[in-house]
Amino acid sequence: MTTLSAAQLKQYQEKTFRTTESARLRTPQQAVDFVNERGFIFFWPVKGVTMPSLWCSVAGDRPVADAHDDPGHTSWGWKDQMLDKRVWYYGRILRKRNTIISLQTVPFFYALSPNFGEPELEISDQYHAGQIPLEVKLIFEALLVKGPLDSIALRREAHLSGPNSNTPFNRALDILQRDFKVMPTGIAEVGTWKYAFVYDLTHRYHPELLDQSRYISENQARDHLVTTFFNSVGAASDKQVQSLFGWTQPETQKSIYRLIEKGLLSNYSQIGENSIFQYCLTSLLK
Repeated sequence: MTTLSAAQLKQYQEKTFRTTESARLRTPQQAVDFVNERGFIFFWPVKGVTMPSLWCSVAGDRPVADAHDDPGHTSWGWKDQMLDKRVWYYGRILRKRNTIISLQTVPFFYALSPNFGEPELEISDQYHAGQIPLEVKLIFEALLVKGPLDSIALRREAHLSGPNSNTPFNRALDILQRDFKVMPTGIAEVGTWKYAFVYDLTHRYHPELLDQSRYISENQARDHLVTTFFNSVGAASDKQVQSLFGWTQPETQKSIYRLIEKGLLSNYSQIGENSIFQYCLTSLLK
């Protein structure tokens, strides 16, 4: 049994999460570099999930502030500013939370998505097979026909403007983003708050993803994403990995075991004195 101290792990995560004062992000370009460095991060920290976030890399390791003038909310402006710059991929992906993914890492996510080269036909097949609700199909087809639309116009074009459509519309957008079919690509000054996302079809906004992901196998994609995750967090349990990516237990464990065989991860490391058994980067034990 190998032991990794809690202090050692905390020090590692402070470095990779950029939460110390000297390491925090201060410019939009530093934010882009950080995402490229980590592969994928959350926009805001997610309760119960250990992961780097844009908020904590700007504001430090503390909860998101309610005050709109908190300096940490600089991250909100950067996020909006970068939506149409094609410097990263943004959407509600992991745990249905806002996730920022580097353009180098997106193909590995895309390789695991239900996209095989003909999105227009695939959305119809998924609907008729009972795999997606009607609202998903309506939103996708509205964007396909009309081009990029802000959320208010999208609801109108998809015939989901009624008050009873709020939940189905939002649920459908979550599914479309999770499956890498639709993504926010800008901000429009519309509606009561003069603020709404503009959405577009992923394969139209990032057509290169089809070719970039074509020859990535499922095992290669999972192993790359798990490696990237551990490079950020240092140590985690298989349940944490499974919960984050939404994979089955066998898919998760097989990926972890392959990485153990390659020497990248160590099996069942004890973190601190509380007998918490997790996997960790082998390099942390040297």
